[in-house]
Amino acid sequence: MTLSVAVAAVTFDRPRELAVLLNAINNQTAAVRSICLVDSGTVPARDVAEAHRNVDYVRSEANLGGAGGFSLAILKAVATGADWIWMMDDDAEPADPECLATLVREAEARGLEAVVPLVVAPGHPDRLSFFFRLDGKVTHDRAEVEKIGFLPNDGHFFNGALIRSDVFFKVGLPDMRLFIRGDEVDFTIRLRKAGIRFGTVTTTAITHPHAFAETKHVYGARWHVIVPESAFKRYFYYRNRGYLIRRHFRIKSLVADVGGYLGYFLRRGDLRGLADWFGAFSAGLRGKGFGPLKDQKF
Repeated sequence: MTLSVAVAAVTFDRPRELAVLLNAINNQTAAVRSICLVDSGTVPARDVAEAHRNVDYVRSEANLGGAGGFSLAILKAVATGADWIWMMDDDAEPADPECLATLVREAEARGLEAVVPLVVAPGHPDRLSFFFRLDGKVTHDRAEVEKIGFLPNDGHFFNGALIRSDVFFKVGLPDMRLFIRGDEVDFTIRLRKAGIRFGTVTTTAITHPHAFAETKHVYGARWHVIVPESAFKRYFYYRNRGYLIRRHFRIKSLVADVGGYLGYFLRRGDLRGLADWFGAFSAGLRGKGFGPLKDQKF
């Protein structure tokens, strides 16, 4: 029996990147049933979407964030009756036409309910956009990760992740309260708690902008913190870290974050940065600071 795939994609003011993505999806050797696209941008991308017959375009006048946009796109994709949902951000691109076929083949062969490709930095094919932790140390080295072949119970959602439709009935949708940053971590934790079989295959990849500059090592290669480059992203990242520690009772993460960020900001003499981190992080720990984007203070 031929398995069907629907794409759940989100976009926000990236018409050029979106056009590249849609072309790449429809040039895959494995066809997709439909592309469910949620557009929360300030300028609608309807013209880009309508260049493809199989795009189910959903315009959102509210900025739903990555988590809310993916939730809506996933529901639309699941409603098509597809067996698999292929998650895609608008600035991602499958690295080759065999990407989807490889993911489906690997998932079936390994009995997986979700499978994730490597995420490679554009213009740097030997570098991974997001690190893996191997033997306690973080690495962006593609070759080092490729040698492993398959990384069980690990992966960078949501870019390029292929997920069985019934998984969402078991673990739910991305949490729209998280808006951006942390929604993929929360989803991964829920997969593990539910016993969903998933992992990363190193035989295929997508490209996606990297975040090299955000990783700040504090106490050597084994202890680092993430410091996003804009105040907007820092607020949501810090707040959501605190919330995930509260929600999933992550004691190790609490110790790592408190020790890491104290060390990072105090060593730099950045008291303002420390205060901003503490305000957002503590709000998340208390389950506070959530609501529509217009009500956020950062």
